[in-house]
Amino acid sequence: MYYSVRGEVIYLGPGVAVVECGGVGYKCQTTLNTQKNLKINTEAKLYTYLSVREDAMELFGFATQEELSAFKLLIGVSGVGPKVGIAILSALSPQQIAFAISSGDVKTVTLAQGVGKKLAQRIILELKDKFNIGTDAEIPSGGNAATSGYTTGNVPKAIEALGVLGYSSSDVAPFISTLDSTLPVEQLIGETLKLMGRN
Repeated sequence: MYYSVRGEVIYLGPGVAVVECGGVGYKCQTTLNTQKNLKINTEAKLYTYLSVREDAMELFGFATQEELSAFKLLIGVSGVGPKVGIAILSALSPQQIAFAISSGDVKTVTLAQGVGKKLAQRIILELKDKFNIGTDAEIPSGGNAATSGYTTGNVPKAIEALGVLGYSSSDVAPFISTLDSTLPVEQLIGETLKLMGRN
């Protein structure tokens, strides 16, 4: 129903931001990572998700599309509601979550408040299955010198993690191939998203 809201930030509280658009203040539940990008009395744009239940309607706002995408994936896992999704994204960036899922890192997922080992294992299992993340990334045809590092260093792991965020190897190939394959996986993910203009 709501794709995004843009306007002046008129209130910031624990886990909450109010953005005024056309005289209407939209109360958005937010992550700590999103709140770091917000300041009172400045303009902001939040990508939104509307949660509708029998007893409540809540709007969730995120600074980036990657954070919103990660939130939608997380709440699709049985046992993960919006509050847990927000908690996970407050403790970890979308890139860190993607890498933890692709590498089966349960310990990292449990860094989020309210997430125990069993729930972390379920998140990894359900999201890995959903996206069929493998170790052999598809290499686009017509490869050249620019893509020679596509399957070397940490690039395959970064591609797997980006797959968790919904990007195919063909989406990221032109961008990730320009980066140093020896960079840390999280940095490769972040730099690729920046090059794609989505961060």
